[in-house]
Amino acid sequence: MQKLKQKNGIQIDLISSQKMAELTTMEKIRMILDGVRNDKIVILETGLSPDEESKLIEITMSEIHPDGFTGIEIETHLQSTVGGSTFINKLMGRKLPSKLTVIGPANRIETLHKDDKLMTTFISPN
Repeated sequence: MQKLKQKNGIQIDLISSQKMAELTTMEKIRMILDGVRNDKIVILETGLSPDEESKLIEITMSEIHPDGFTGIEIETHLQSTVGGSTFINKLMGRKLPSKLTVIGPANRIETLHKDDKLMTTFISPN
């Protein structure tokens, strides 16, 4: 990721499925952890595979130190497959992301509500 001019507020990196497809598992994990360590919220268009998510958690746990890194909060919202819109999208040849994943510093992000159609997340400024 390119370095942007520092502004007050919260930076959110929205990572496309195309970008994620170009990276190895370790490159994905490093990109995510580097972003979170820099106090960013990372949103993945298609999320991680179960193996990648396990590896992310494993590496995160090994990097928690007294230097202020509190770890990550990770929440995945799976796309509902119930209803007509999924059938229409398949019929029209459109592929929608099957899941959306939000990752951020554990001390700044909190999931307030989650169901199969809505995920509400609170991001604290500090």
